[in-house]
Amino acid sequence: MSFTPSLTPSTPSGPLSRYTRFCQRLERRYQAEMPLLPAGPPTHASLQQACDALLQRGHALGPALRILRQLVMHRLMVLDCDQGAPLADVTRAVTELAELALERASLQACSELDALHGQPQNPDGSRAALWIVGMGKLGARELNVSSDIDLVYVYESDGETMGRPDGRGRLSNHEYFARVARALQALIGETTEHGLVFRLDLALRPNGNSGPPAGSLAALEEYLQIHGREWERFAWLKSRVVAPRAALTSAAVQGLREVVLPFVFRRYLDYGVFDALRGLHQQIREHAQRRASGHPERANDVKLSRGGIRELEFTVQLLQVVRGGQFPELRCRPTLEALQRLVRAGLMPAETGAALGQAYTFLRRVEHRIQYLDDQQTHVLPTRDDDLAWVAASLGLDCCAFLRELDGHRELVAQEFDRLLGGGEKKACQGGCGGPRAGAAPAPDLDALAEQLPAALAARVQDWRQHPRVQGLGERSRERLLRLVQRTGRWLAEGRAGETAALRLLDWLEPLLRRESYLALLLERPAVHEHLLHLLGAARWPARYMMQHPGVIDELAGGAILGERFVPEDFERELGLRLAALQSTGEDDDENLLDLLRRAHHAEVFRTLARDVEGRISVEQVADDLSLLADSVLRVTSRWCWQRLKNRHRDEPRLAIIGYGKLGGKELGYGSDLDIVFVFDDEDERASEIYAAFVRKLINWLAVKTGEGDLFEIDTELRPNGNSGLLVTSFQAFADYQQQRGSNTAWTWEHQAMTRARFVLGAEGLESRFDAVRQAVITAPRDLAALAGEISAMRQRLRAAHAVAPDWFEVKHSPGGMLDVEFAVQYLVLAHSRAHPGLQDNKGNIALLQRAEAAGLLPAGVGQAAANAYRSLRQVQHRARLDEQPTRVPAEQLQPERAAVLALWQAVFP
Repeated sequence: MSFTPSLTPSTPSGPLSRYTRFCQRLERRYQAEMPLLPAGPPTHASLQQACDALLQRGHALGPALRILRQLVMHRLMVLDCDQGAPLADVTRAVTELAELALERASLQACSELDALHGQPQNPDGSRAALWIVGMGKLGARELNVSSDIDLVYVYESDGETMGRPDGRGRLSNHEYFARVARALQALIGETTEHGLVFRLDLALRPNGNSGPPAGSLAALEEYLQIHGREWERFAWLKSRVVAPRAALTSAAVQGLREVVLPFVFRRYLDYGVFDALRGLHQQIREHAQRRASGHPERANDVKLSRGGIRELEFTVQLLQVVRGGQFPELRCRPTLEALQRLVRAGLMPAETGAALGQAYTFLRRVEHRIQYLDDQQTHVLPTRDDDLAWVAASLGLDCCAFLRELDGHRELVAQEFDRLLGGGEKKACQGGCGGPRAGAAPAPDLDALAEQLPAALAARVQDWRQHPRVQGLGERSRERLLRLVQRTGRWLAEGRAGETAALRLLDWLEPLLRRESYLALLLERPAVHEHLLHLLGAARWPARYMMQHPGVIDELAGGAILGERFVPEDFERELGLRLAALQSTGEDDDENLLDLLRRAHHAEVFRTLARDVEGRISVEQVADDLSLLADSVLRVTSRWCWQRLKNRHRDEPRLAIIGYGKLGGKELGYGSDLDIVFVFDDEDERASEIYAAFVRKLINWLAVKTGEGDLFEIDTELRPNGNSGLLVTSFQAFADYQQQRGSNTAWTWEHQAMTRARFVLGAEGLESRFDAVRQAVITAPRDLAALAGEISAMRQRLRAAHAVAPDWFEVKHSPGGMLDVEFAVQYLVLAHSRAHPGLQDNKGNIALLQRAEAAGLLPAGVGQAAANAYRSLRQVQHRARLDEQPTRVPAEQLQPERAAVLALWQAVFP
């Protein structure tokens, strides 16, 4: 700070609000009118009442609104400074005053123009609507007590007015709404003896101050698509229609949302906005420095100086714009609410979000007190000692404590802002504070770059001379690409990355060159770049997965990814928030929901994959997490599909999904399909038809490929009568089939499958009934010799279908492989679970082998040895599949594991 204030200023002994020159002036001028505003924080209803009372006293609308503004300001000073009102009470009151003023003024302006020129018309003859779009703090309902209001006037379509009954007076809609804009300026923005209501700022309209005051929706769409700049996305982030109120619920206003949302929130993760924000922030800081030149007191600007309100808002908005396209739950306007959403999404530590929220509240309260002093639109701390001491006292602090707290909040905000933009120590930074590109040397050309690289990598880079995607890049994207390769080459030389990983990075980048945001992400986040190289170099399947779903690499930006595990409740809650966000903007069509599900699923698969490749979780834990993820996807997709089923006849379906195979046994791998049986229990006469339609819709939602890929392949062959049976079966028919009631009954191999079946989801009461059927099936009395013969014969048929050369051992199909373990366990369950209830639980092959040995069904040590061998074989299979290698090894390898499994087979089938 450039001054040291007195600690004992001469503030009045009465209420703190009366110290300000503004408050004193209002009490002298408007004491008689103050009772017209009902007691308490101003609300829309009380503002309406006071405005009507002023009109009844003979004031025209313009003066009535101005006087009302003075009454509101006086009330807010009393509530804020004397009674400690929450910040939200103040900002909400000023916002509702603005909305009321715009509502009343626009209705009057349109009424007067209608009388002269007739109403403006759409091509179909209906009235062309006016949408007054509030930007910035008005859009976010965060106006300060001396705010101007940023507006954009949009009308529904071009055309002309109806004219007067005599046929004269017609205007183009363009001119009509331009006159509305001029009328609003006169009613709200001009200064009279009662001051003004609000300063109106139209600079954010298309083409800024050189553009027309009002434009059609089509013109706005064309502008945003062709000419819209990155910084304008931040401006439109908080936009909303604020008046007329009738327009807020009209169907036509959805057309405006459909224009704005895709402009602000891009489909892919959008790190390209970092450069735009750096440029915008540099301009703001340089402007603030020019203003402060020769006026050192202006350096203490709580809005524009380092660590001020603007940097805090930029921090929040940048995270929203980068990720809001893929994560719609981040889309909200108020800063404090956005901070909470960023914390919930894991994009900001909870303590950082809380600290920034406290800083925002403190800075905004200081801002209001600065403006209360003289009703000036300023954000600079006062230079008079007594004024500064009053600001501190109105916050319950002395001057020293106030300045310490102010400095602490500003330093926190500045550090978070600088950290987000990728800089290092920025306190001494003047002008624009750069990120990874700050101070960097110019990017090399292709020839110079190739000389810095190993031969294989250099050859690939030289090939780019003829690569159409590379040649088609703009200058900025080309520079980013070359810098990325240059950094990769440097890491190769330092031993931080391998050549295989570097080549795979180029394979990954080439199809994505038109998506500039991925280049920006990797350049902005070196840690993501390095982690990506590590994953690409680890195995082929992760590399292929990331090529199919490139957006998942943003998951690497969060440092907690490797230390976490999948939590179904969190996953489903986040999807619910995203659905609610899409519903709030009318974007919840089937296509968007299909993509939403796929992006969420792919991100979770990638998180598991990253932990797997890094060795943070075991093969069993991979299977557990992927199985839990499949369960969650099935639950969410079933719920959403049922809600959208046109002929549904009840709120909740009476349906169950039974998982078989790897899903049933919770042993899913990457890319596994889902073996599923659908059963229903509903007495409605239309039940079969309704549930068949539901299941077809559900399978389509799960399996159809969209621009984001698919979710799962669905296999329903294990339903009663296989592919010749009904797609969805009544529960009673399913139970009769499995329990050998009637002429149409299950085969032994279907009972083998039942040992691994489990209830995944369904209506209340069906889970216990399914468990009873499963228990009855696997514990039914059997001819053990016949059972052993059938299972052995089935095993031989599978072995013959997957013949392996004698000098190789295939870990699944060869004698002594995984299938031998699985068939042996299935026999033990079907043969002995009646006498040994511990075998009835669907606990997986390893646990069941251990239980069988403990029950005396296997010789001592045989079950545990086979369990250990099975675990080892799964690991070998898993690693081979990750690298897209054959799951076979030379016959002399894995001999101990093979011997343990053969010993198990011999013990079970002597």
